[in-house]
Amino acid sequence: MIDLLLLSKDTPIAKIVNGEFQAIIPERLPLYLQRTGDIVTWLCSRAIDNHRTNSRLLKKALRLQNRDDLTAVLSVNAATITDNYWVRPIDDTTTNYADVRFSVNRFDNLALTGDVNSFHQAPSRTPELTNIGSFEKCWRLIDGEWWMLKAGKPEELFSELLISRIGKLLGFPMAEYEPDGDFIKSRDFTHNASVDFEPAHSIVGDTPNYIKIYDALAPYGQHITDAYLQMCYLDALVLNMDRHEHNFGVLRKSDTGEVLSLAPFFDHNIALVSRNYPSVVNDALIGDFVELVRYANRPLRIRTITTGELHKLVHSIPWSLPVRDGISDPKTFVVQYLLKRQAQIRELCRETIRFQTSSTIERDER
Repeated sequence: MIDLLLLSKDTPIAKIVNGEFQAIIPERLPLYLQRTGDIVTWLCSRAIDNHRTNSRLLKKALRLQNRDDLTAVLSVNAATITDNYWVRPIDDTTTNYADVRFSVNRFDNLALTGDVNSFHQAPSRTPELTNIGSFEKCWRLIDGEWWMLKAGKPEELFSELLISRIGKLLGFPMAEYEPDGDFIKSRDFTHNASVDFEPAHSIVGDTPNYIKIYDALAPYGQHITDAYLQMCYLDALVLNMDRHEHNFGVLRKSDTGEVLSLAPFFDHNIALVSRNYPSVVNDALIGDFVELVRYANRPLRIRTITTGELHKLVHSIPWSLPVRDGISDPKTFVVQYLLKRQAQIRELCRETIRFQTSSTIERDER
């Protein structure tokens, strides 16, 4: 690998010389590099998933000679939409942050749908090469703001949008989701990298253990761990089977490296009824959450969602659900299933969580 300078905006924060990583401003380094110093792995972690069909088409359309992760990332200076980190050759004194930031994306349709017309375009810089994740998706600039559009089956899109609205009703920090025809879109919650998003993997590595993650987040403040408890509650409520260390994280102040908050909760498309209509209520997700909340021993207030509220939310989602597995009215099933999970968690956590109605919350806030 060539000698590189790692920058945050236009400030050099590290350099890589003869393969050796050397920090310049340690406190502003990505958290993964603070923990490991492994620059190659960090760079490759920013690359588009090679297993996505449209990823391969994209690299072909961009005429990349080599299609490995490192080549893909370095072709766009390792820049992303959601943070201010980037790299350039050490001997390059002319390239600035303004030159590598993305202001247009001409390959969004190719990344999202495999659009053949994209092959007629000349190669250009695109944020798709650093748009990670296993589902076909794209970044699209809409009225001056970046939105991520994601493809999926109706059951996946239904689950993602419904869960975002449930989380919002609960008062949790949620990424903003909206339907967009046959796709779902989510607004960039860093607001064009006004803050840096860092995945939890940068802090905790690879671990599915709630308590280990809680302890790893604890040094960043109680507001971080309290938000983590909220996220784990939501995951337990909606049967989010796919929470992992790359689809949640923290927001940092780029000019100082200060960890500000847990990032808004996102990525719930492999949850609820995305795969089938679940029959089990008291499962491992609820068990793991109960264990965590007892370990944390924190005063946690959770809003109780009513049948009417759930019914209204479920029927606000534009996508239909298939009739299968003996379920003739899928949306009614969703309402009843969520109520059962809510009741189960409430029963198991009655000594550790204060469950409140909307009227109780309003009275407490007054």
